[in-house]
Amino acid sequence: MGFTAWMAGIFYIPRLFVYHAQLDECEEPKAYERYCVMEHKLLRQIMAPAMVFTLLTGGIMSFLPGVIDWQSAWWWIKLACIAGLIVFQGFCFHYQKAFVVRKNQNPERFYRFFNEVPTILMMILVLMICVRPSF
Repeated sequence: MGFTAWMAGIFYIPRLFVYHAQLDECEEPKAYERYCVMEHKLLRQIMAPAMVFTLLTGGIMSFLPGVIDWQSAWWWIKLACIAGLIVFQGFCFHYQKAFVVRKNQNPERFYRFFNEVPTILMMILVLMICVRPSF
């Protein structure tokens, strides 16, 4: 359940950034503030606890005897993708703070590309889990 909530947030927050970047803060100050609140709540009340829960439960499961073959390359690729998602979330915190202090320098187009990063990482994760290639 934690993983599902984390991934939902990971996929949704960049979309909020796209919509937020489209706003003219001077013409629509209430909408601008509403996006700041939505992003803040999503990051801190949903995504952060869901990430911690996911990492704790995944970490506990990974140390159960016989669950993981630490010699397999797919496992390390999976861990790298998870690390990438954690870094991605860190960037989301940074960009959200930039919107709050009115210092966002990135255009809407940037956030559209930024939105694709978790999709690529998730595809690699699923591929590694399903196929478990031996290289």
